[in-house]
Amino acid sequence: MTIISFLPLKLICFIGRQLGFIFYYIDSGHRKVAVNNLTNSLGNSRSKNEIIFLAKENFRRLGEVYLSAIKTCHLSLENLSDVLSIKGMNHLNFSKRDDGSNPSFMFAIGHFGNFELYANAGLFAPQFDVGTTYRGFNQPWVEKLISKIRNKSGCHYFDRRFEGKKLLSFMKQPNSVTGLLADQNAGRSGIELPLFGMPCSTNPAPAIFSLRYNLRLHCCLCRRISLGRWELELGPEIPTHIKGNARSVNDIMIDINSTYEEYINEDPANWFWVHNRWKRPDRAKKKAH
Repeated sequence: MTIISFLPLKLICFIGRQLGFIFYYIDSGHRKVAVNNLTNSLGNSRSKNEIIFLAKENFRRLGEVYLSAIKTCHLSLENLSDVLSIKGMNHLNFSKRDDGSNPSFMFAIGHFGNFELYANAGLFAPQFDVGTTYRGFNQPWVEKLISKIRNKSGCHYFDRRFEGKKLLSFMKQPNSVTGLLADQNAGRSGIELPLFGMPCSTNPAPAIFSLRYNLRLHCCLCRRISLGRWELELGPEIPTHIKGNARSVNDIMIDINSTYEEYINEDPANWFWVHNRWKRPDRAKKKAH
């Protein structure tokens, strides 16, 4: 247990915001990336001063996220429901699939709000198992600490470097929810698609696996409501088939990117601008398979 686990959540969030603001000034590399990304994406609708304000607020939010995640992982389910709510459950279709099996879902998630809280989606639908992927750390002590924090959520975590088969088996099961991040640069393993009108390498996994395993596909946003309060919002189902015919992976991922744009425009500081999302789009695969 850390000292953070004993402090009030709002105080932790406040401290995190101050630390994030300090890092805005001392972390010149990530500051430059954030300002460039904001300018290229939103510069046509916002002034230079507004862009700088958003960048500073984004650093505050990130400090808030990282400290609050340590606290929220120690909260009981009862207390967690006091700081996390869910919206859009009505968008989920719980009817049986054509083969008579119970449905499973794919959530295309992103680095919005306190993104560690996605793992707690099962709190609102206990009949479903929740799983996601992560990239393990090379340092054993860091890996052990992060695993301990994340495992408290009851979410199944699969190291995408070594546990691909386990992930595939999980997605094949009925009554499962798989959350995959698709808002970061996918390098050579991605497909080139636009985001805010600029090409970027996009992770096609949510579309590919939804088609392959007959998963009902939705985008999911973690929205910051106020200091120490968040909301998960499920968007409308993104169709993977039209009139019985499978849609292309490209078209499905274009819909996902468009939804991400809506989420970002709603509250730009809520996203992870310090990542170089548009780096080397030419490295991506030109076509989805």
